[in-house]
Amino acid sequence: MTRYLVGRLLGLVTVLFVTSLVVFGTVHLAPGDPVSFLLHGRPATPETVVALRSQYHLDDPLPVQYAKWLGGVLHGDFGRSAQYHQDVASLIGSRLPGTALLVGYAALLVVVLGVTAGVLAALRPGIADRAVLLGTGVATATPSFVTAIALVSLFSVQLGWFPGPGGTPEGLGERLYHLTLPSFALALTFAGLLARVTRSAMLDELGRDHVEVARARGVAGRAVVRRHVLRNALGPVVTVGGTMLAGLLISTSIVETAFDVSGIGSLLVQSVTAKDFAVVQAITLLSVAAFVLVNLVVDLLVPLIDPRLSLSGEGTS
Repeated sequence: MTRYLVGRLLGLVTVLFVTSLVVFGTVHLAPGDPVSFLLHGRPATPETVVALRSQYHLDDPLPVQYAKWLGGVLHGDFGRSAQYHQDVASLIGSRLPGTALLVGYAALLVVVLGVTAGVLAALRPGIADRAVLLGTGVATATPSFVTAIALVSLFSVQLGWFPGPGGTPEGLGERLYHLTLPSFALALTFAGLLARVTRSAMLDELGRDHVEVARARGVAGRAVVRRHVLRNALGPVVTVGGTMLAGLLISTSIVETAFDVSGIGSLLVQSVTAKDFAVVQAITLLSVAAFVLVNLVVDLLVPLIDPRLSLSGEGTS
């Protein structure tokens, strides 16, 4: 276990280092000059331009800029936002609760809808199975922004059951109410995928010999499903579900922009448009770190759920 954890942590550090290089190089090779955004189209003297480039270290060679940025990151300093004129860490921290609540709500919907639909399809062959396959097929093939437009048009504009984009809700209950449509828009595609994985895993376990033996011994149907089928099927479900949780973090930008949610995703879109290098680098690096950490946690949980799998066996990455 110790050797495995050390190996995975070293892999995490390597991935983050390579990611930092790629993100830093890609952002700085993009066309355009951030100084033009800082000036907001106003004319400026050469001295002002030089001062701005010096303030944001834009006049240093790229390797020097990277070394300064990486050194700051290791000390918790992600730099200063050129767009919002404040520390990137504080800016992300102020947006993080909104994204965390949205992802948590969506993750709950993914688990409830995906696992329930998958179990129903596996245990009810025929109309129910075909209906689940059709519904999940539509859900997985529909982009999040299309789902968002449809949900707003139906439940906000026509029926008036939920508020539309924007607004400043207060209190946890009101915030969850405002995040219901965005959470569904974010969750539906992943719920469809998880339903298909759950269905496949359940059908695989239903055909195993020990399940037939349990049924032949007169064990009740619900007990067979609970003890011998669902429990053994949780391994691949948890593995894929963990990857989907990390995918939710990356997919928030589209939904947050569509519903005007003040979160990390919408901040990333705004920062890319404005060429706010420090913010883009920080969010991308944190997203990759979250993705790898979630996969590590899943790798540690799967053997506990299904003892047939060991840490040296199949993993999530």
